[in-house]
Amino acid sequence: MSLDPLLLDIPERLDGERTVLLAPRAGLGAEMAVVITQSLAHLRPWMPWAQDAPSAESAELVVRRMQADFIARRDLCFQIYARRPDGSAGRLLGGTGLHRIDWAVRKFEVGYWIRPEAAGQGHVSEAVRLLTVLAFGPLDARRVEIRCDTRNTRSRAVAERCGFALEGVLRCDSLGVDGRPRDTCVYAQVARPASGA
Repeated sequence: MSLDPLLLDIPERLDGERTVLLAPRAGLGAEMAVVITQSLAHLRPWMPWAQDAPSAESAELVVRRMQADFIARRDLCFQIYARRPDGSAGRLLGGTGLHRIDWAVRKFEVGYWIRPEAAGQGHVSEAVRLLTVLAFGPLDARRVEIRCDTRNTRSRAVAERCGFALEGVLRCDSLGVDGRPRDTCVYAQVARPASGA
């Protein structure tokens, strides 16, 4: 696909049975700051950006940068919401998205986090499946990855539950939030070749 990514019509809302994904929008910062602050102990071991409680203003700045990146097709972040019975977005639960995009290769990496009281309820798995369908459908992905610390058993379980194959472990691939070397699991799905190819 040679179409400039800026011309791609990427939906700003993805609907699952129990989960709604919405693209970032201005004005969300204060709510996001509260959710991150309430989730710090849960996120701190794995997420470098979740070491200190954000202010409403700093979170708003992040949200607006995510919105700009979404429009520019540099990074496709979404917020995870519980789906109400009427189909509307309810409580903010966390974040996800297609990151580290390589439009030439058509490669994407799925990332995700969830507030602790919503963990284990299937919202993250549903979000990952929604993003995987988006990637291999309208975005014509060749490869979608999930990367996580080998010790992050919950994140690994999501990848495996969603049909991602463990391709390998990169030893001493990066530094953890504690500054020590960490090993990274690389999970992936790849597009099936077109018949006759």
